[in-house]
Amino acid sequence: MAVITEHTLDIEKVLASKIGDKMKFIPKFLVNWLSRTIHQDQLNDIIWTYRDRTGSHWLEGCLEYLDVKLKIEGLENLPAKDDPKRYTFASNHPLGGVDGIALGMILGKQYDDNIRLIVNDILMHLPGLAPLCVPVNTTTKKERGFTSVVENGFSSDKHIMIFPAGLCSRKIDGKIQDLEWKKTFISKSVENQRDIIPIHFEGQNSNKFYRIANICKALKLKLNIAMLYLPDEVFKSQHKTFTIKIGKPIPWQTFDKSMKHREWAQWVRKQVYEL
Repeated sequence: MAVITEHTLDIEKVLASKIGDKMKFIPKFLVNWLSRTIHQDQLNDIIWTYRDRTGSHWLEGCLEYLDVKLKIEGLENLPAKDDPKRYTFASNHPLGGVDGIALGMILGKQYDDNIRLIVNDILMHLPGLAPLCVPVNTTTKKERGFTSVVENGFSSDKHIMIFPAGLCSRKIDGKIQDLEWKKTFISKSVENQRDIIPIHFEGQNSNKFYRIANICKALKLKLNIAMLYLPDEVFKSQHKTFTIKIGKPIPWQTFDKSMKHREWAQWVRKQVYEL
C-alpha cells in the first residue's frame, strides 16, 4: 500500500482526540485489535485511491471501490436543483454505513453538494466526506445529541440529510427496523419551514452484528460496541445491489398541533416503511 500522509486514518490519533490523557491507559494490543476491526488499512486505501475527490464524488468512489450497485425508485420525487426551497431528507438507517454513502452520493449529485449530512463526528476523520458533514458529538455526555451546530445546519441554505433514529437498525421482534425516531428533525423542519422527503433504504447487516448489539443491550453497556463493527459491515456489502425508494415531499405545515412532534416523527417513520 502507498504511504500516505495527511490523508491517513490513524485510529490511535482518533482515540486520543476523543479521550485525551486517558489514552495512556489503552494497551497497544487493544489499539491494534481496533485497527483491524475497523479495517483501517482498507479505509486508508479508499482515502488514498480517491484522494483527489471530495463530497458526492468521493462517495461515488467509495461505491465504485465496493462495487455496490443501486436501484433507485421515485427519483422524480426529488425537488429540482433550482428549487429555491430547502428540504429535509429523512431515511431509515438499516446499515450504518453504505446507506449513508449511497444517499449522500445521490443527493449530493442532485444538488451539487449543497447538502449536509448529520453524522457522528468520528466521520470527520474521512477527508473526502468531511465537507458534507454536520458533526454530532455522541461520545461525551456534555455534547450528546443535537448541538447548536446542528441547529445552524437546519437554519442554513443547505438541504439536510438525516437518519432520525440516530443509531442504525436493530433486530426487534425478529424484524430489522429502526429504533424510535427522534423528534428533532420534525421540530427543526417546522421551525425552518422545510418540507420533508421520506426515503426508504432496503438492506440489513449480518447476524453477527445484531448478536453483538443485543449482547450490549442485555449487558446495559453505555459504550456502543456494535458501532465498532460497522466498517466490517461496509465491506460485507461489496458486490451487492440495494434498493432505495424516495417518497413525495411532506409539507412542513402537515406537522400541526394535532399531535406532538415526537408522535409526528413516528408517523413519518411509518410513511418511510410503507414506501
